[in-house]
Amino acid sequence: MIGAIRHRGPDGVGTYADGPVGLGHARLSIIDISGGSQPMPIEGNSLWITFNGEIFNYLELREELIQKGHRFTSRSDTEVILHLYQEEGEKCVERLNGQWAFAIWDAPKRKLFLSRDRLGVRPLFYARAGDTFIFASEIKALAACPEVEFQLDLESLDQIFTFWVTLPSNTAFRNIKQLPPGHSIVLEDGMMRVSEYWRMALAPERLEERESVLIDELRALLLDATRIRLRSDVPVGAYLSGGLDSSLITALAKQAAGDRLRTFSIGFDDSEFDESSFQKEASAFLNTQHSSVQCSHSHIATVFPDVIWHTEQTVLRTAPAPLFLLAKLVRGSGFKVVLTGEGADEMLGGYDIFKEAKIRRFWGQQPDSSWRPLLLKRLYPYMQSIQRQSPAYLKKFFQVTPEDLDSHFFSHLPRWKLTAKLKGFLSDEVRSETRSYNALAELDRLLPSSHAKLAPFNQAEYLESSLLLPGYILSSQGDRMAMAHGVEGRYPFLDHRVVEFAARLSPELKMKVLSQKYLLKQAAKGMIPESIRNRHKQPYRAPDGYSFFGSGGSCVEEFMSPEQIKKDAIFDPKAVSALVQKFRSGGDVSVGDNMAFVGILSTQVLLSRFVSRKGINDGRDG
Repeated sequence: MIGAIRHRGPDGVGTYADGPVGLGHARLSIIDISGGSQPMPIEGNSLWITFNGEIFNYLELREELIQKGHRFTSRSDTEVILHLYQEEGEKCVERLNGQWAFAIWDAPKRKLFLSRDRLGVRPLFYARAGDTFIFASEIKALAACPEVEFQLDLESLDQIFTFWVTLPSNTAFRNIKQLPPGHSIVLEDGMMRVSEYWRMALAPERLEERESVLIDELRALLLDATRIRLRSDVPVGAYLSGGLDSSLITALAKQAAGDRLRTFSIGFDDSEFDESSFQKEASAFLNTQHSSVQCSHSHIATVFPDVIWHTEQTVLRTAPAPLFLLAKLVRGSGFKVVLTGEGADEMLGGYDIFKEAKIRRFWGQQPDSSWRPLLLKRLYPYMQSIQRQSPAYLKKFFQVTPEDLDSHFFSHLPRWKLTAKLKGFLSDEVRSETRSYNALAELDRLLPSSHAKLAPFNQAEYLESSLLLPGYILSSQGDRMAMAHGVEGRYPFLDHRVVEFAARLSPELKMKVLSQKYLLKQAAKGMIPESIRNRHKQPYRAPDGYSFFGSGGSCVEEFMSPEQIKKDAIFDPKAVSALVQKFRSGGDVSVGDNMAFVGILSTQVLLSRFVSRKGINDGRDG
């Protein structure tokens, strides 16, 4: 199991076994390099921990615990968790500011306590095999256990082909679960108890402070969040995409540390996706030492199977692949830690989907208007399929009927409807098995009842931050790509103090009219170039289906041949062949075509790597 995840911790390994419990660890040494080995004990071996992540307020907690009489034998944040647990029990997680997945063995109580951080930065998977509970940071470690069966979960596939992610606590595999963000598990006396210790509460009340006061508070919170994330015994770099979020974090890091910072970015051969000019401008303005990795179509195709080995689930975009290459550059440059700007869009109103929902509601007030739908064309200038459509088509696609407007899923209905078309590529057998399953009804059951009562903007924000952020942005594009090369990403925008502050802001301070991240832009004044502070948001994207043709065609031949599609029995061979031919012929492909192609290919890779080419019949009958 440890060997399967050595990429996460290439600096050392350790094990501990005591009666009913066995703990293992692959270490990425960042704080207290010589004294932080794990699994780690305290108090005569009464408590043991295996811990992945960082506790950024560990120095303050350590000093507080020393004042209470605790004695430390290391300088590590790991030992702080153990002493805090000793002092406060399971509630210790409420005091932590960080990103973590850990397990504590409480020997006197014969109790195992596991926890995952509030926003889901670090992963924690588990499985039950008879009376045995098995857990790990990645699914591939569970695959090392012969007791754990691997079968593709068709309901989870249905969820991905609707929401882009699985719903908590599902994974791509039927017998594997993941602990949701902000949750803990206790195993004691033969029983397992899962409990929630934190949930984002959006706008229970509006902040009445003046805008200038809120700007100062946001800037101060972000500065401190960045400052404590620079705590490390190894050098810390930063991702610099050329956008508002990463540029501001880089500026704050320079302000906090005062040193010349090393920054890293991705450049694309395809000009449609390339932001190199903005990256160079930001680097020059902030005086960073900058490095970039250039990404071509063939690069994406070459690394894609390895990317899926690390995502461990179906993906609908190739976007993780360039980030895989970026993390390789970081590690090759001698860095283990990078700051990133993830989280700002979800927490402070940056995504186009928030603006889109506002325009759709505006259109819904006068559904027969001929000019209001033109705002949607202006919103997506890079999507030619949208530019060519008539108002009648746009009305149907963007769903602005009274019934749609009343749905608390209103913001996401067009995206989910488009994604759900991918289910048309499933085989008759799979569609038959999932016909009675309703992913939207399942999501409705899982959401808190308060969601339907939120303001429309906050409904959209909650869906993004509770589903796509942990399920895709922080996993497939975040932790999994960085840790594939032993690189730790740190996210100042996801400091829980920043998140809780942002959650109390009124929607108007996040998006004023159609100006996204309004308050954040005000806080960034004078700190980054004005051209970057005010630039139109360019969502991070990468070349999709066409990357796999030409020099990247071997990937298609290996995983999407008619023979292999038929053998695995998840997708319809004729429909897949027609899709492949559409790309081969160089025809005009849609957003849906690209999602379908990448979704099918990544699922086929997943089957090959994890299910050993078992077909759906083998999995079900087994």
